[in-house]
Amino acid sequence: MEEVFRFADELGPTKVIHVYEPSVGLKAVLVVDNVARGPAIGGLRMAPDVSTEECFRLARTMTLKNAAADLPHGGGKSVIYGDPKMPKKEKEALIRAFASSLREIQEYIFAPDMGTDEECMAWVQDEIGRVVGLPCEFGGIPLDEIGATGWGLSHVTEVALEYCDFDLDGARVVVQGFGAVGKHTARFLTEKGAMLVGVADSRGTIYNPQGLDVHALIELKKAGKSVADYPDGKKLDRDAVIDIECDIWIPAAQPDVIDVDNMHRLKAKLVIEGANIPITKGAEKYLYEKGVLCVPDFIANAGGVICAAMECQRACQSVAFQAIEEKLRRNTRLVLEDAATKGILPREAAVDLAVQRLKKSMSYRRWSLFSSAPGFV
Repeated sequence: MEEVFRFADELGPTKVIHVYEPSVGLKAVLVVDNVARGPAIGGLRMAPDVSTEECFRLARTMTLKNAAADLPHGGGKSVIYGDPKMPKKEKEALIRAFASSLREIQEYIFAPDMGTDEECMAWVQDEIGRVVGLPCEFGGIPLDEIGATGWGLSHVTEVALEYCDFDLDGARVVVQGFGAVGKHTARFLTEKGAMLVGVADSRGTIYNPQGLDVHALIELKKAGKSVADYPDGKKLDRDAVIDIECDIWIPAAQPDVIDVDNMHRLKAKLVIEGANIPITKGAEKYLYEKGVLCVPDFIANAGGVICAAMECQRACQSVAFQAIEEKLRRNTRLVLEDAATKGILPREAAVDLAVQRLKKSMSYRRWSLFSSAPGFV
């Protein structure tokens, strides 16, 4: 409990719930950070090394992300301790048990995240019906399948390049993490003229300064192989993706992949944060001082949650993509212009933007939209 209070502040969290169900081996955490703008949307993450601290940090990122995107939703996050590659029946049992345990927590809406997908959300739908990112068969907009986050990142990159000294056409791109976010980001950017020269997944890195075939890499992943199995390139270990010289570097996997121990190895001009909390504060400050422009996670990767919010409104995919493009281009420009004018880090400008919108919403509420008072369970 002390760990939770260490991170509490005037914004939240409003609720932290630990769930343990020994009959199926479930150990999980839900953090509802702030619901002043509406019910929290936040992904369900599954990994063996998650923690309450990580869950809170991710929930806060969602609070800022949803506020910055001007969505009628607050921020939350849930995590299940476990290997997402476990047998399907075991994974389904864990997710169903977790969803069932949160049946009465009306201020939280499930969404897919690292280690979960549209099928997992279909299980949640069957249990409690409070979920987004559903398969098309359930009337949802499958965020990962269509690449909503990657679509947004491609537009953020275009705007960010207005503040750089190079163009997207021919720009060398490296993507760290080739899952739902990374593969679609690479696809959209290469369709706009960029060249993918390096990519990594959990099993290795592949590098080719002459360019990589994005569609071939996607087919490799569909076949259950690693990007390191790509035949035309230099195979490197997983962490060597940080060392590849490029113009645009996109982290699209786990938190804290760039920190004070490896930040000096990054050789890029522009970083577009596709993952949540991929760079520590100290590393981000170091990169800023070295002239590397970093677009913060909750500004850059909001495409997925904007799409989820559109799904809540029963919008179609084309409307969702239009909203993503408009909101993210506007917010990226607002943040980078403010940062340039004031001489501050883009993250500082982004936090100012989000908190200003959030506090305005909080001023209209007593405690929150749904609960009578903050609480911990």
